[in-house]
Amino acid sequence: MRILQKLTRKKFIAADSVHQTKLARCLNTLDLTALGIGSTLGAGIYVVAGQVAKQTSGPSVFVSFLIAALASILAGLCYAEFGARVPKTGSAYVYSYVTIGELMAFVIGWNLILEYVIGTASVARAWSSYFDSLVNNTIQTYFRDNVPMDISGLSPYPDFFAFGITLFLSMILAVGVKESSRFNNLFTAVNLLVVTYIVVCGAFKADVDNWHINPDEVVGLNSTDIGDGGFLPFGFSGMLSGAATCFYAFVGFDAIATTGEEVKNPQKAIPISIVVSLFACFFAYSGISIVITLMCPYYLLDGNAPLPAVFDRVGWHVARYIIAVGAVCGLSTSLLGAMFPLPRVIYAIASDGLIFKFLATVSERFKTPLIATILSGVLAGVMAMLFDLKELVDMMSIGTLLAYTLVAVSVLLLRYRVHNIGEIDESKGSYTQVPQSDLDQDDGQLEGLDDRNKLLHNSDDDELSVISTAFNFRNIDPSSVTERTSAYAVTIFSFLAVGFSIFLKFAEDDISAGKAWAIVLTVIISLAMLILLISLSCQPQNKSEVAFKVPWLPFLPGISIFVNIFLMLRLPEATWIRFAVWMAIGLAIYFLYGYSHSNQGLRKSVTDTFPDYEVKYEKKRSAGQKMKQDAEKITLINESTNLL
Repeated sequence: MRILQKLTRKKFIAADSVHQTKLARCLNTLDLTALGIGSTLGAGIYVVAGQVAKQTSGPSVFVSFLIAALASILAGLCYAEFGARVPKTGSAYVYSYVTIGELMAFVIGWNLILEYVIGTASVARAWSSYFDSLVNNTIQTYFRDNVPMDISGLSPYPDFFAFGITLFLSMILAVGVKESSRFNNLFTAVNLLVVTYIVVCGAFKADVDNWHINPDEVVGLNSTDIGDGGFLPFGFSGMLSGAATCFYAFVGFDAIATTGEEVKNPQKAIPISIVVSLFACFFAYSGISIVITLMCPYYLLDGNAPLPAVFDRVGWHVARYIIAVGAVCGLSTSLLGAMFPLPRVIYAIASDGLIFKFLATVSERFKTPLIATILSGVLAGVMAMLFDLKELVDMMSIGTLLAYTLVAVSVLLLRYRVHNIGEIDESKGSYTQVPQSDLDQDDGQLEGLDDRNKLLHNSDDDELSVISTAFNFRNIDPSSVTERTSAYAVTIFSFLAVGFSIFLKFAEDDISAGKAWAIVLTVIISLAMLILLISLSCQPQNKSEVAFKVPWLPFLPGISIFVNIFLMLRLPEATWIRFAVWMAIGLAIYFLYGYSHSNQGLRKSVTDTFPDYEVKYEKKRSAGQKMKQDAEKITLINESTNLL
């Protein structure tokens, strides 16, 4: 039990220290929105839209993007609420640390590192390939002839160009946040202008007949390439499969949540920028997908570079060069957006002592996590140089979906708590954090602690039971019993979501065939999950004022949890094997180093040995600081007197 308590210890962030940081607060809402759009609107818009339309969805690709956007917005709303509550660097890692516990937080943080490293390497590889295609594959040909690599699982040649791009942008990020945000804002603006040009100009060449193609009239192609024709050539399942692919085109907005300590007004800027950037990306993806499928039959689209090929087909050859400029700018901002959060997540984990603490060093000159930025840039650059794009992309999805799931779970747990973040330090049981301003007052001020602690363990609540409060609409204020009831409901719902997703994966054919046992079991599990959500909706929520809250709680986060788990279990087995290897490395680091060097663990051991240590220490430190300030004033007066 003691080991379990250590693995589930939660990070305490005092309410009066939320805005304290060693990093420079220099970003505004516009900077964050540009970062979110730049991170998301990169390779997806120039490659994914055409590939999905040709191979999976056909003209219904814009519906696939709509479904993917809705799933992403559900996750984005959960990120937005946590960004308003906990404006700290670390994104989903910090969110899970303050609500679920240390081990799960480390798992999320370790997977975020994997996500951002692979995201950076894959975009760098795509940038290099796209640029190389503009110069007739000169770079690829040279390295294939002179430095070939005939090793299974690796790239056919080392891409030194991708390595150089990654190091160059790492240097820009290391110099300062504001400088890199100016670079990002400029390139994002160019990218959006090019997207607008494609949509507006392409609309003049639109042909509605391309959404009503008869496969019998097409000559020279197999039926598998064309499908059944019409708006849904590959059926409803093809459109849903396309939505799963398009979902990953929206990955990147969570980079906004990692900037909590570098934003001027994080409680308002983070929620606004997340929502605005997701809607902007949805309109861009939808506009592009509608235009290209109206300009050209879906089965004739170029899977590698659909946009230039479409405009060449209608005779607008000059558009090829304009699109190339947009692609370079879009891939550059996507690369910067993938690299930006990586050192900040490493900085957040290292600051808590869960990985090597030297990685949390902040440059005095640039106010950036310099060592983490350089090391992460080198790691991502090496992966971009050695690995092929396909191997990189295959591993990126699982960490993202796991992070999205845990953020939704954390929102549900936190919303039904008695106390908001910064009010109760759970690592000490009944001990309550006192703001610094209170510690400067008389000792009588501390007597209020006992009354405040009684709120957490209300004696009236002991007469109630978890079962009696499960569907009690009369509960007005949250209590310890309603908090436990909500935690049980969220936990059971999450396990049911996992089990239901596994069942749907293996019983999909039986459900489609209409077998009674499969349909009955589907209805039973669905009703059980719905009852749990209704029970959650009966529980009183925390009344704390927050700049942004997820609407329609608990249903929106509940849907987000199920959708993310369902998509995770649809990933290939090879991805899960690679994930297991990565997690084995991470857990070895945690148990050999982080478990014993955790700041929360060290702080807990001190306060266990000396129960009143922290309050007394804080009060003495406050008095000592006041005496030091008075001494400095006296010294200054004496020096002034002597000078006169």
